[in-house]
Amino acid sequence: MNILVLRLSAMGDVALTVPVIKGVVGQHPGVKITMVTRQAFAPFFNTLPEVRLFHPEFGSRHKGLSGMRRIYRDLKEIGNFDAVIDLHNVIRTKVVSWLFNRSGVPVYKIDKGRAGKRVLIAGKSKKKLKHTVERYRDVFCDAGLPVTPATESCFMPRDNTLIKISGLFLFGEYELNIGVAPYAKHPLKMWPEEYMVELLKMISKKHSSKFWLFGGFDEIKKLRSFSEKSPGTSLVTGKLSLEEELAIMGKLDFMLAMDSSNMHMASLAGTKVVSIWGGTDPLAGFSAWQQPDEYSLRIPIEELECRPCTIYGKGKCKRGDMACMVRLTPDKVYNKLVDFELI
Repeated sequence: MNILVLRLSAMGDVALTVPVIKGVVGQHPGVKITMVTRQAFAPFFNTLPEVRLFHPEFGSRHKGLSGMRRIYRDLKEIGNFDAVIDLHNVIRTKVVSWLFNRSGVPVYKIDKGRAGKRVLIAGKSKKKLKHTVERYRDVFCDAGLPVTPATESCFMPRDNTLIKISGLFLFGEYELNIGVAPYAKHPLKMWPEEYMVELLKMISKKHSSKFWLFGGFDEIKKLRSFSEKSPGTSLVTGKLSLEEELAIMGKLDFMLAMDSSNMHMASLAGTKVVSIWGGTDPLAGFSAWQQPDEYSLRIPIEELECRPCTIYGKGKCKRGDMACMVRLTPDKVYNKLVDFELI
């Protein structure tokens, strides 16, 4: 059975497809998957030989509406598909899906649960919504491929990658090796930088610690500045490939992160992740996969009824004081780390 899966972006959302796809190919021998996603995300699928990758060229060959038709024709040339699974459900994937459906291939699309998410941020309900991984799972089930998503480490770096990072980084020199991803794409998801600096100082006073800094390429300048303020840090972003970053994540004692792609990647690499939440909330279904709920640190809704105020982090604080982040002080986070027996 040949399945075409569509999920173009964003990084964290593509990473969250891996537990489901790994489960499908492991539980349904003979199923072959062609994954349509951006080339930058290829390392997520390195150890899944049943998965063939197709990377659209949106800047050239596959640009615009005519480019969507070319994607369809290019995919038709590389295989006959029994079903299309659209895990993105945006204009680009809708066009490609429609072209396949018109040719007789059944299409199954994700239900993003938008109505429930609108109710959540409107404050009309604080019911926990389905996790994104579970929404991906449901689409495969609809297509006749019932699957239990993988719960173990989903990213297994290749041997040459492990050898390389072992030669570059000496983890055994420190009592604790802690990953830190201090930034996020939107302000409503970002803890005050000075809070994270203070937290790392508090940890360093009690433990011999190395802090490995992760983030996006657009955050490198800020990460360098952060490193100057925080002794014992080492910048990873911009120095290593994505696969090498994932390998580093897999060796950490734990990761400190915002609601961001690094939170998802570290959890899928099999590492404990303590995440910090402000305007967004795990209730919306984007928590770190397979992490205990208590590892998602946030001001309780009962204490701050305005949160969550956003699903993806866009917008501005309606109160004007970012109370959801400011009230989550470094000492509160430090005490949680002690309670979790991580430090």
